[in-house]
Amino acid sequence: MSHSEIEEGTKLTLDFGKLRKVVTQCSEDVIPAVAQDVDSGEVLIVGYVNKLALETAIREKMATFWSTSRNELWIKGKTSGNYLAIQEIRINCEQNSVLYRVKLAGTGACHTNSATGAPRLGCYYRRLKDDGINLEFRDNMK
Repeated sequence: MSHSEIEEGTKLTLDFGKLRKVVTQCSEDVIPAVAQDVDSGEVLIVGYVNKLALETAIREKMATFWSTSRNELWIKGKTSGNYLAIQEIRINCEQNSVLYRVKLAGTGACHTNSATGAPRLGCYYRRLKDDGINLEFRDNMK
């Protein structure tokens, strides 16, 4: 399945093998990292961090992840200019995930664009319809 079909499609095609790919393809030990808009509470993006990514995020005050597919440090917005400025970092009870509470310093957090070409606010721009197999774009939601 192409990235276009996955990112812009209306059929549910969840990647249940993602964590297995992380384990077998990623050269780093990582934990999940969620970026949440500090004002609205909306989840913008979910990624992974290793020790270097977390140290970089703390130092730079920008949401930083470890790209598990490219095996490299990824400062969100470094290429697009759509940075996620960290206001606070929270750690969960079991210390196996982090929550970046952020302010968007740009126009969107997702690497995909809407039909108008504008970066999407966050990566959760579709919802699952009641039929359990089709997706609806957020632009159509009231």
